[in-house]
Amino acid sequence: MSSSPELDETLRQAILARPDAILEDPDVMQALVAANERAMGSNIVDLRAIAMERLETRLGRLEDTHRSVIAAAYDNLAGTNQIHRAILRLLEPGDFESFLRNLRENVADILCVDAVTLVLESRPDPERDEGRLADVLMLADPGTCAGYIAGGRGGTPRQVTLRAPAGSDALPDGAIHGQTTQRIRSEACLILDLGKDHLPGMLVLGASDAELFSPDQGTDLLGFFTGVFERVLRRWLA
Repeated sequence: MSSSPELDETLRQAILARPDAILEDPDVMQALVAANERAMGSNIVDLRAIAMERLETRLGRLEDTHRSVIAAAYDNLAGTNQIHRAILRLLEPGDFESFLRNLRENVADILCVDAVTLVLESRPDPERDEGRLADVLMLADPGTCAGYIAGGRGGTPRQVTLRAPAGSDALPDGAIHGQTTQRIRSEACLILDLGKDHLPGMLVLGASDAELFSPDQGTDLLGFFTGVFERVLRRWLA
């Protein structure tokens, strides 16, 4: 007579009825493999079990990678839809004032930002209003946009710069983000090419979320948004 404890008949019948349930449960299978190794003794090496363990580790890594790729794809799709919705909003206004108001309200909401500032460089003019117009438009001297992005370091700025907000000798404190300056933790600076007859411009998006705009993020979608935005703006500046 065997000295091994008998399996409960109810449990035995459940296993015989659904053996696939055990095969599909990794915890149960690991427990069975461990029990088998103990039964064989410490002087026997089960190479099959070792191979299975390594395969399980590789499978776990592949599943983690798969989940990461799927999550990144969903994030990218959501970001693409967000940019497309913002672009459609840009195309709606019928006059420049409505364009600025739409930019400050609807486009800002779609992009989940707390501040939007459009900086247009222009030639020095004693009669020019140096303040912000419509809470979103700011006129500035030539070189202001590059100076703000470079922060005194010089060089040609990229089309899209993502970073924590930085001060600049070219602009007084609070000039870019206005009353929301203290809340801004990250920003996207988009350099605008407005054509050969115009000085460059800059669209600055400010967010209270420090992780919304980070230097390690991709800029393809914002680059596309910048290209559309500058073409729409050229129409109003023509």
